[in-house]
Amino acid sequence: MKEYVLKNNDFLVSQTDSKGIILFANDDFCNVAGYKLEELVGKPHNIVRHPDMPKAAFKSLWETVKSDKIWTGYVKNRTKDGGYYWVYATVYPIFDEVRKEKTYLSCRRKPSKKEIEEAIELYKTLR
Repeated sequence: MKEYVLKNNDFLVSQTDSKGIILFANDDFCNVAGYKLEELVGKPHNIVRHPDMPKAAFKSLWETVKSDKIWTGYVKNRTKDGGYYWVYATVYPIFDEVRKEKTYLSCRRKPSKKEIEEAIELYKTLR
C-alpha cells in the first residue's frame, strides 16, 4: 500500500449532508484522494475510509458534530488506487442556508510525523 504524503500547503475541504453524503469537495481533496469531483459528489464520505481506522473514532466524530460541536482528530484515509494518506481533520457543523439543513464542513491539513505516530498508537487501543 502506497502512502501519499500531503504537501505542506495541501488543504482538503469537503461538505456532507447529515447522512455523510458528499455535497462538495475541493481540488486538493480530489487530487489527494485520486477522484474526480463527479465521482465523489453524491457518494458517502466513507468512500475514502481506510479499514485501519477504528469505528470508535467515527462514532466520536458523529456524536460530536451532531451535538453542534466541532470535532478534531487524525484520520487515515484511503485513496482510489488503494493507497492511503493521513490528515488532521476539523469538522464543523453548519447550517447550509441554500439547502436549509444542517451540513458538515471538513477541513484537513498535513499532520506531522509525530502526530501520525501518536495517532497510530492511540488507534491500536480503540476499535
